[in-house]
Amino acid sequence: MKERESLGSRMGFILLSAGCAIGIGNVWRFPYMVGENGGGLFVIAYVFFLVALGVPIMTMEYAMGRSSRMSILPAYKKLEPKGTKWHIFGYFAILGNYMLLMFYSVVSGWMLRYFVLTITGKFDGLSSDGVSEIYQEMMSSPGVLLLYMLITMIITIVVTSAGLQAGVEKVTKIMMIALIVIMIGLGVYSITLPNASEGISFYLMPNAENVKKAGLGNVLYAALNQSFFTLSIGIGSMEIFGSYINKDRSLVGEGLLVAGLDTFVAIVAGLITIPACFSFGVEPDRGPSLIFLTLPNVFISLKAGRIIGSFFFLFMYFAALSTMIGVFENDVSFSIDIFGFDRKKAALVAGLIITVCSVPCALGFNVLSFIEPLKEGNTIMDLEDFIVSNLLLPIGSLVTCIFCTSKYGWGFKNYIDEVNSGKGIKLSKAFEVYFKFVLPAILLFLIIYGIVSY
Repeated sequence: MKERESLGSRMGFILLSAGCAIGIGNVWRFPYMVGENGGGLFVIAYVFFLVALGVPIMTMEYAMGRSSRMSILPAYKKLEPKGTKWHIFGYFAILGNYMLLMFYSVVSGWMLRYFVLTITGKFDGLSSDGVSEIYQEMMSSPGVLLLYMLITMIITIVVTSAGLQAGVEKVTKIMMIALIVIMIGLGVYSITLPNASEGISFYLMPNAENVKKAGLGNVLYAALNQSFFTLSIGIGSMEIFGSYINKDRSLVGEGLLVAGLDTFVAIVAGLITIPACFSFGVEPDRGPSLIFLTLPNVFISLKAGRIIGSFFFLFMYFAALSTMIGVFENDVSFSIDIFGFDRKKAALVAGLIITVCSVPCALGFNVLSFIEPLKEGNTIMDLEDFIVSNLLLPIGSLVTCIFCTSKYGWGFKNYIDEVNSGKGIKLSKAFEVYFKFVLPAILLFLIIYGIVSY
């Protein structure tokens, strides 16, 4: 049997895991979710849910990966009690990793397109209507959306083909460090803008009026949902990185580090966006259009707007691309583990499948816009996002949780022994009741509420 590849350093593992977690959920979704859900209380609830719910599930994925030294499907097969069928969910996890990239590749392409538009000065001197026209022109152009999706997929395939250490780990390290440096620079600049203090207050200080306006239940559910969405847990996306590391460090500390870095990026993304909105009189609850329709107007009005805007969209693209590479590594590993492909062949096959299957999503905004699944006004991307975010991620997290804590699955003793192996923070056995009963109940609520509310 071919020896399992491994990561070259602990930093590589942390940055690669964080890179997979840090993506559109942090830099695009988080700021507008804060704006839509009343500011400060949402941020506090999000951090709480991330530590209380997200990190435990992440350590379970890491533990399954490190114990089995395999990707999610063969990991279930190896760890499940003889005669049981837990591994069936492994097939859904594989589907989730493929489907996630079918729309993520398209949205990542938007970020790259906006970087190109900004650095070439296409927004210079435009009115708000002009900025809106550029966005509409991009979304209505099949050729543009397909081109930038294809460029993103080619980069992802090339990097992953180069090897785990020489490609995936090396490139992700560089991107993540660059991303953090750019973010800090933009964050410092944003909080020095006129009236930025009002935005910071809205963003970080709980306000009863803002919460009342959004609805307390909606705020708490949105924070709960975001805490799972941002870590990409439930479909084995984190499990794979556990399979590449040794037992030197306990997994709770590693999980907290990754979640902390993920949270740092989300918080700073909000510090870039929200104060800028208040400084330029823009409502922060503009939803998904905040990045594409609102912020270019902000950059236009600044002296060094083209440079600042270019760095902003480059940072956005790095965040999206790091997730692309992290999740794509799962798809590559599936083919290596299950079919025995070498890395280059596995990357090419997975890349071709995802590229072809990404086409309907890109065309869903123009040629196939007449297809409105789920409800009026929906696109093909909305359907794919619903399946991944509202079904596969939370249901997968529930299955993982029960598998790692039930005597009918891998079992709490096996899980906690693996998690506590190595130096670092240890998980107390006193958490057994919480992990066995409370956590699954919350996950079940998340699944049902997410489906009904949609």
